[in-house]
Amino acid sequence: MVAWFEIRDPIYGFIQFNEWERQIIDSPEFQRLRRIKQLGLTDMVYPGAVHTRFEHSLGVMHLATEMYDRIVRTKTLLEEKLKYDDVGLSRDRQLVRLAALLHDVGQMPFSHMLEEETYNHETYTSAIIKGPLRDKIEDHELNKMNYKISADDVAALIQGDATVLGKRVFWKILISSQLDADRGDYLPRDSHHLGVKYGVYDLDRLLVTIGLGIDPENDELVLGVRKDGWHVAEALIIARYQMFCQVYFHKTRRAYDHMLRQAIRDTKITIPKPSEIEEFLKLDDYAIWNLIIKNSKESYWCNSILQRNHLRTVYETKEIPTSEDIEELQKREEKLKSNEIWYFKDETKDSWYGTNQGKEIMIIDDRYSVSPLSEYSKIVRSLGEIRQIRIYVKQEDKNNAINILNSI
Repeated sequence: MVAWFEIRDPIYGFIQFNEWERQIIDSPEFQRLRRIKQLGLTDMVYPGAVHTRFEHSLGVMHLATEMYDRIVRTKTLLEEKLKYDDVGLSRDRQLVRLAALLHDVGQMPFSHMLEEETYNHETYTSAIIKGPLRDKIEDHELNKMNYKISADDVAALIQGDATVLGKRVFWKILISSQLDADRGDYLPRDSHHLGVKYGVYDLDRLLVTIGLGIDPENDELVLGVRKDGWHVAEALIIARYQMFCQVYFHKTRRAYDHMLRQAIRDTKITIPKPSEIEEFLKLDDYAIWNLIIKNSKESYWCNSILQRNHLRTVYETKEIPTSEDIEELQKREEKLKSNEIWYFKDETKDSWYGTNQGKEIMIIDDRYSVSPLSEYSKIVRSLGEIRQIRIYVKQEDKNNAINILNSI
């Protein structure tokens, strides 16, 4: 008899997990996520943004399971294309749950702020799963009796490593894709905690219409939404667009992102390598806050964060800048340079949705053939990639900078 537990969640009501998953959740490696906020310093703008990677990870596990269960209700394509049977589907349901639960276990303090080009949080996630969490994943009686899932399997699904999983790597689509449980959870969760409505979409309708189709170009399975549900897919994209414009690309939030990077640089902290995973696990938001406080007398940036003395915007382009906008930006840059005023130029290059290179949400017709959402939605076709550029100056230079720029 498998013991089940539940935890109350503001988005889904109750999230259930079994005794094996509870052992992983209770581990120090996973509990560390309680000390890493989901949105970095966004609470300096939206005070409610103090939720963490801990509850997000539980939510992704819950939503990935809901999506998996909806998909396998119609399992004909899985049986035909991936040769699944009921035993395999049961095993991989549990694999998806573990991968979804642990997809962020290697997150760095302040969520991405410490990431370097050499190592990203997925690299650390893999090292934690294959290292300190290996025994908790592989040695539980529930696993040994029913699933025989290895730590390598879990890490491979998160990383999309087909050399380990073969065709079973297909399920990575529930962990990382345009229609994954990660995005599906953070939009309503962030909206809830920030007190905004931008990220709200009809999740129940999405789950009813989600399914599998066949890409006519390569005859492979793809995750998509049935044709009768394309409007909810459109609403999901609009919600994501609005969250990026109003929250993730908020001018003050972006200012704090830059200030935090500079403050962390001033602390001269050395990030342990994935091979030093025990040392890495000692890092969380609190550890970085302690360093910021410790260095506040010597570091302008550390002190400015503590004093909420943030950078100020003196010019910004439209969300999708024209060539004239870029020319105006360059004029202002030259003017600030000639007057020896320090400034920071921020470009919002992060991609929120792709309408090319096979990155779109796919719509499934009655014959299981798929086509991009943009072929159905005029709104999605018209939404361009956000490329807004802003010029920031230090607060003490703001008035002088504005007077200089007004003289152009």
